[in-house]
Amino acid sequence: MKLERKGAAMKEPIRILHVLGGVSLGGAESRIMDLYRCIDREKIQFDFLVHQSVQGYYEEEIKMLGGRLYRVPRFRLYNIFAYRKALQNFFANHHEFRAVHGHMTSTAAIYLPIAKKYGIPMTIAHARSAGVDKGAKGALTRLLRRPLPRKCDRMFACSGLAGEAVFGKKNVAAGKVQIIPNAIDVRPFCYREETRSEMRRALSLEGKFVVGHVGRFHYAKNHEYLLEIFAEIAGRQDNAVLLLLGEGERMAEMKQRAEMLDIADKTIFAGNQKETWKYYQAMDFFVFPSRFEGLPGTVIEAQSAGLSCLISDTIAKETVITELTACKSIAESPVKWAEYVLANREYERTDRYEQTVAADFDVRTQAKWYEQFYLNA
Repeated sequence: MKLERKGAAMKEPIRILHVLGGVSLGGAESRIMDLYRCIDREKIQFDFLVHQSVQGYYEEEIKMLGGRLYRVPRFRLYNIFAYRKALQNFFANHHEFRAVHGHMTSTAAIYLPIAKKYGIPMTIAHARSAGVDKGAKGALTRLLRRPLPRKCDRMFACSGLAGEAVFGKKNVAAGKVQIIPNAIDVRPFCYREETRSEMRRALSLEGKFVVGHVGRFHYAKNHEYLLEIFAEIAGRQDNAVLLLLGEGERMAEMKQRAEMLDIADKTIFAGNQKETWKYYQAMDFFVFPSRFEGLPGTVIEAQSAGLSCLISDTIAKETVITELTACKSIAESPVKWAEYVLANREYERTDRYEQTVAADFDVRTQAKWYEQFYLNA
């Protein structure tokens, strides 16, 4: 028996397939999940095609929201034929998607044309990073991305820098790339003095000057430089503590480096946390010296929490939304970064909700735009 609404049969929601490396606690995944929670799921449902065999952080929530998960092998140069075959088999048996939205741009020039061949009406490539890994892996990524502008229907990017890195400067300059900022659910991150006091007690941070960072332990995030900055801060400020959220392949290496710099007893490796917004409240200063980014949602979150931020000048200028955020070159010595932090550690912490929303970083507003886009795809 079909459910009915006001005498009319309920329509099934259209389904959008998001293609990602995985659904772990990363930047792109977090932004898509923010969108998924806010979009009208009676009209639009998200499914996910991932390149990992192990269960990801968001899998249970995706299923709870009504989404489906599918898996293909992770791409390696030696398995390109098996990779293409797996994608062909998948799309030959799945014609239900209104659009395929590819956030994993390294192989999007492979999977998006296959989706199109099997009848998917709309294919989207979405640039979310302005750089690549170093060495042969990065060179291969650049090579695989080269034909991408010709292999998709629409090009999205989280910033102009990300768009140029993935699709080329000419396509951005010609207006062929739609810039869509990485929006967040602003409300939980707004500054609350009571939450700050609660978290600082829970983490034994009362009376401490807390320098914070949120991000996976990856080459792009430049944690080794961050630790050197903090070592300089700790040498000048006895009560300084470094609070790090995130996990990743370089975490063990960074713990060793903290030992070498004699700051291990002042550094908290907090790992992945569900309620990250509470940890921002406990911080006093946010330092983010990335080598490259698309548009880091964590910096938007930190600013929403009213934090003073010092970020690398390689990050898209669209990221800066409050007067408390400054940019600095990672070519400068860690001493210069430390001096800036200490010189600016005193400031008024206030709610920055209105500024964040005015800068178009509110996911609820963005969800309305996506609803119309997907429904008209």
